Amino acid sequence: MAQHGKRYNNQLKKIGYADAQANRKPITITDAVGKVKQTASAKFDESVDIAINLGVDPRKADQAIRGTVSLPHGIGKKVRVTVVTRNQEAAALAAGADEAGFEPILEKIRGGWTDTDVIIATPEVMAELGKLGRVLGPRGLMPNPKSGTVTQDVATAVKEVKAGKIEYRVDKGGNVHASVGKASFDAPKLVDNINTFLATIIRAKPATAKGQFVKSVAISTTMGPSVKIDATEAIKAHA
Repeated sequence: MAQHGKRYNNQLKKIGYADAQANRKPITITDAVGKVKQTASAKFDESVDIAINLGVDPRKADQAIRGTVSLPHGIGKKVRVTVVTRNQEAAALAAGADEAGFEPILEKIRGGWTDTDVIIATPEVMAELGKLGRVLGPRGLMPNPKSGTVTQDVATAVKEVKAGKIEYRVDKGGNVHASVGKASFDAPKLVDNINTFLATIIRAKPATAKGQFVKSVAISTTMGPSVKIDATEAIKAHA
């Protein structure tokens, strides 16, 4: 059983949980945000993360949920965007990309460079970029049409990512994780972002998924304990 430190246990008590094993009854999104904001005590502005467990089988291609969502208030983080392109470098940089180009960027990646948050690419470079899957794949940086990171309109893609568009995908355990803001955000902004994310996930339910789709929802700060959200309430709100 995991052992938690004094700080973690104090955070639990602050939001009404006796200890890490206490039964954490699911509550409304608004109440959960209020509790999570109380647990933010690190010296940096902690992220607020959401974890959703889904009733899907990720081994089946039609249930391997993946997509993007534009959060209304962004995630409070400066996102580093790299564009790999042969002929749209100027447009990408004008739109706010941190760097853009072709061979110089490929050469850096071949050397193991991955110091970026998102890579956007134009279709004609994917044959070369695809050869670097061993470097980019494990870090979730390989561009993909489903996430809008392989596109001819790189300027729009850059602007969307910079404005708060994030990618999500289900993992092997049927879980979806994402950042939905910062602890410093006003509570209504966090509620808006969470509602937007939940609505997107609920709309992504595969036709082949049987039984309960959203099994559980929880949010937490980077360093804090999780707080469960009433999944039933969330589904009704976004049905």
